[in-house]
Amino acid sequence: MKKIITVALLLVVMSGQSQMFEGTIKWSMKMEVTDPKMKAQMEQGQQRMKDPATQAKMKEMQEKMNDPQMKAMMEANPQMKAQMESVMKMSQGGGDMSSIMPSGVLYKVKGGNTLTIIEGGIMPIEILYLKDQNKTVRLDRKNRTYTWMSHTSDIEHAEMPKVEVTKTGETMKILNYNCTKYIAAVTEKGNTVNQIFWTTTDIKDFDMKSLTKQRMGRGGQPMFYDGIDGIPLKMVMSTPEATMIMEVLEIKKETLSASDFAVPSDYREVKGMMGQ
Repeated sequence: MKKIITVALLLVVMSGQSQMFEGTIKWSMKMEVTDPKMKAQMEQGQQRMKDPATQAKMKEMQEKMNDPQMKAMMEANPQMKAQMESVMKMSQGGGDMSSIMPSGVLYKVKGGNTLTIIEGGIMPIEILYLKDQNKTVRLDRKNRTYTWMSHTSDIEHAEMPKVEVTKTGETMKILNYNCTKYIAAVTEKGNTVNQIFWTTTDIKDFDMKSLTKQRMGRGGQPMFYDGIDGIPLKMVMSTPEATMIMEVLEIKKETLSASDFAVPSDYREVKGMMGQ
């Protein structure tokens, strides 16, 4: 599950980058757990969350979180605060999958900069890519903080996964764009994950080729693969545990405010998950 979410985030950042396009792109995101053992564990977790005794403990935890001393402690530790708030949100949703996983992604793109907003789920995520600095930063609007993410364009010594790309003869239309199906078999540490890309070459103002050499994170995960032409409008990522589907719902060209693509001056920097 964790790996498929990580792959999704890499593709999220990758897909939004462009040279000329300005506007918004909206995606849907669906997750289906296919592993019987994991599915059973999640069902058990949902039952525990709905149990009156568990709900009573959650209510007690909420009251403690409102205590001034606890509030001060959480303000000093944004990671702990985010984790506590995620647990509370999960309990309010009864531990149901739809309350845990993101439901969609919204991109804002201007001048090669992108703001990626993960919608829904227990942990809101906003990722800002700054083209002129070639840096990526995670924004926390609620706590007014930001975290720089590891990002490099050349990792020479990282062990790269083996990727086999196959262009198929299958085609379909998405938002009236002609799309071709590619299958990328990504093998890492003996495990193979199949990723399906439906891409179009009808959109001319995106530059994807430069992203085949870019890496993200400590392991140097590729952000895009050689052998895939065009812009992905639908992506299907499958592991033995789950399948995730992302599909473009809307592409809207419009003028956006430059302030959307800057870290607010009153935000403070924190170190955290996915950061350096």
